[in-house]
Amino acid sequence: MTTPTSSFVPGDEGAALLSGKVAIVSGGGSQIDEGIGNGKATAILLAREGARVLVVDRRLAAAEATVAAITADGGEAVAHEADVTDEAACEAMVQVALDRWGGVSVLVNNVGIGSSGTVVDETVDQWDRVMAVNVRSMMLTSKFSIPAIAAAEGPDDRGGAIVNISSVSTLRPRGLTAYSTSKGAVIALTKAMAVDHAAQGIRVNCVAPGPIYTPMVYKGGMSDAARAQRANASLLQIEGSPWDVGNAVVFLASHRARYLTGQTLVVDGGVTLRGPSRDPGNEGQ
Repeated sequence: MTTPTSSFVPGDEGAALLSGKVAIVSGGGSQIDEGIGNGKATAILLAREGARVLVVDRRLAAAEATVAAITADGGEAVAHEADVTDEAACEAMVQVALDRWGGVSVLVNNVGIGSSGTVVDETVDQWDRVMAVNVRSMMLTSKFSIPAIAAAEGPDDRGGAIVNISSVSTLRPRGLTAYSTSKGAVIALTKAMAVDHAAQGIRVNCVAPGPIYTPMVYKGGMSDAARAQRANASLLQIEGSPWDVGNAVVFLASHRARYLTGQTLVVDGGVTLRGPSRDPGNEGQ
């Protein structure tokens, strides 16, 4: 039997994983410009692996702060301001990457907002807002990115990748009903797109972070005791970092994940393997 050829060659570990690729990262800024959130860490790590990165954020200053970190690191990136819940803005976003670099290979959907309460507590307006930001945005960015990725990579190359960011909150809901529901929809969307676009050579996977210490978490203030409690919620007894999420995204975007599609990679230090916590502050992104 003839062994099929593979785009992964053992021994290439020293090469940049994403050399020559163009990546779009939505939510690529941080809520605190000098801080490091999941999107910012991901954009920096993609650039370190050779990708040229379009950093997209609702706040231009946040995207520019990420670009400054990338260029200081010797990478190449451009900041772009966009509301990715808007269809025209998503189409324009992809066009910026095409005009600048001539193609798109990787899309990272990192945008997301939180909301607390049950269906009884939640307002219809807030429910709709969470679904728009956390789910509609990923549909729209993908809608316009997929044709560009398929054209750049082709079904024979199979180098195109989309990585969506979900949350362990969807695996273990904890009083954040709208948020957990939206992040569950992200996993379903990931699987559906994986099926729909495999023939175009596009892999679609998902990362579900656990209790990661990001500006979204500490902007409102968090004591050392609360941080320690979150860290101790994991089997590994350590605190999750945005760099952990970024490294997972880089892997899924690279050729090393060439045989993975439609999967959800849980990055939580083992939180979801423990018994339910009575303190909702212990878990989730």
